[in-house]
Amino acid sequence: MSRHPDFEALTVDARPELTDGRRIGVLLSHGFTGSPFSIRPWGRSLAEHGYGVRVPLLPGHATTWQDLNTTTWDDWYGTLRAEFDVLTAEHDAVVLGGLSMGGALVLRLAADVGDQVAGVMVVNPALASKRLDVKALGVMKRLVPSTPGIADDIKKPGAKEHGYTRTPLRAIHSFVQAWKPLIADLTRVTAPLIYFRSAEDHVVDGASQPIILGGVSSTDVEVVALPDSYHVATLDNDAETIFERSAEFVARVTSAG
Repeated sequence: MSRHPDFEALTVDARPELTDGRRIGVLLSHGFTGSPFSIRPWGRSLAEHGYGVRVPLLPGHATTWQDLNTTTWDDWYGTLRAEFDVLTAEHDAVVLGGLSMGGALVLRLAADVGDQVAGVMVVNPALASKRLDVKALGVMKRLVPSTPGIADDIKKPGAKEHGYTRTPLRAIHSFVQAWKPLIADLTRVTAPLIYFRSAEDHVVDGASQPIILGGVSSTDVEVVALPDSYHVATLDNDAETIFERSAEFVARVTSAG
């Protein structure tokens, strides 16, 4: 299926001449029903600092919501893990980053690979919810295939994420089922963590933040408030804050000094 290039995976080679001769890699993950479009500017901004950047297109995304409904958490995680393995083979250090479900995916990866990760960056990550309809997904997915979409929660006028207009229930239930084992394994996350959180988010409620911050074993943790953004903050008014603070974070946690 033909797609606009901005929806495709992004790969930018490292430029070690800009990073003291070391090859630094950054792996970024988009969120549920989204695509690399939502974090391409984040990836491009990091590439300008010389980092090798990979933003994979997760299975079932950037086609149709029906396609997404045939995929699961294991498919998305498997894609991310494969990209990580390539990055680690080619770089001296690797940092992970993710938006929304992408944040949960990189936390899962950080828990699984331990000190192979130099740092973790999350933007409005999702691994819990207070919503009653989320708790009912196991039943709902047998009754209807989808519900109204969750894309384009952006405060900035005219900005669009271009995600699906429907939320596929079998797929999102697979995501929700991954929360409990991930929460149990958060203690295995030891890498430095920077957590970007929007002041107003109509997709991910406040349940995830205390669970993540209270669950990880990381001793280097920084929370950055995004006062003028909604959920898709990487395309919103505070995007430059994310880009600047991320570049500083990557430089610090990958420093050879």
